[in-house]
Amino acid sequence: MKGFDYDKEITNSKFYDRMRVFAPVLNKRRYKVTYVGLENIPAEGGFILASNHMNALDPAIIGSGIPNRQLHFMGKKELFENKLVGYLFTKANGFPVARGSGDLKALDYAARVVKEGHVLGIFPEGTRSKDCKPKNAKRGISVIARAAKADILPVSIYTETDMSRGVKLTVRFGELIPFEKLEIGGDDCTKQKLTEAANYIMEEIVKLWEAGHCE
Repeated sequence: MKGFDYDKEITNSKFYDRMRVFAPVLNKRRYKVTYVGLENIPAEGGFILASNHMNALDPAIIGSGIPNRQLHFMGKKELFENKLVGYLFTKANGFPVARGSGDLKALDYAARVVKEGHVLGIFPEGTRSKDCKPKNAKRGISVIARAAKADILPVSIYTETDMSRGVKLTVRFGELIPFEKLEIGGDDCTKQKLTEAANYIMEEIVKLWEAGHCE
């Protein structure tokens, strides 16, 4: 796959809409997914959707439950090294980031997604959790939120066991966190404040995760 064009116009994808039709069918065959809190998803405007991360299919699991918005997910650049996976991910609004390297092009693109009124999907932990339990957040989500002055929608994916076929999953959408509540908008913002904001976002995700399955 050719290098990703971070300067391209950011638009919603017709391919994404076509895949949206099939994703729920695939989810039902592989998992038993329940969506909670869909009313908390803003109908318009840019924001960051932040979720815990357990499986490569997490973007599809989350996205297929949202009928009225497309997600633009940030993914590790290693995914894009597979030509087919990279092609499909790009066609579905995905874009690569080099983890741990201060990838300014990817971070600027991510902020532009939000500024231009789209939904940025990100996994604050930066990698998948092997035991399906939420881990600590990286500072990157705060850096992007500060650059875009973005509100955050916390989301959790919960399973009592693992991500094996047929398992029950609950995807829970929380209430929008206003950017101002992160307290990183001022000129006095430090790395410590960015870390604290990232931790706060992850704490909100964990609260949703701890709610478990619906009765």
